[in-house]
Amino acid sequence: MTTHTESAPIEVLLIEDDRADADLTMRALFRAKLHNHIHHVQDGHTALAFVRREGAYVTAPVPDLILLDLNLPGRHGLEVLEEIKRDERLRTIPLIVISASDSPENVRRSYQLHANAFVPKPLDPEKLLEAVASIEQFWLQVVKLP
Repeated sequence: MTTHTESAPIEVLLIEDDRADADLTMRALFRAKLHNHIHHVQDGHTALAFVRREGAYVTAPVPDLILLDLNLPGRHGLEVLEEIKRDERLRTIPLIVISASDSPENVRRSYQLHANAFVPKPLDPEKLLEAVASIEQFWLQVVKLP
């Protein structure tokens, strides 16, 4: 069951500062059978400008799904998560934390700040591809998005 029409692209915002992890994540999303538009930003300040449609991002699309790393330059991912979920216009966007920093405190805090899921980032590139494919399948094919 697909919840998006075949002609409507799915807007995914990837917030990831590690270029290799971003490339792997985007490769996994491009492999999906759905029509994805993937937008990639590398830091928390840019991520917030994108979702708020500020400055250079005034014409940016509203994401259907956000994939967020925690260890970002500038503003930490937890701060970005808190800002997004505090904003009434943005809080319904599903936000998945994907982070190598899977300490119990980071997991607990992510859920306290209303992350929709926390996925530990595998160190093995093939496992990362599998994790992203699972996220894509569940969040973009199985569930109904707002």
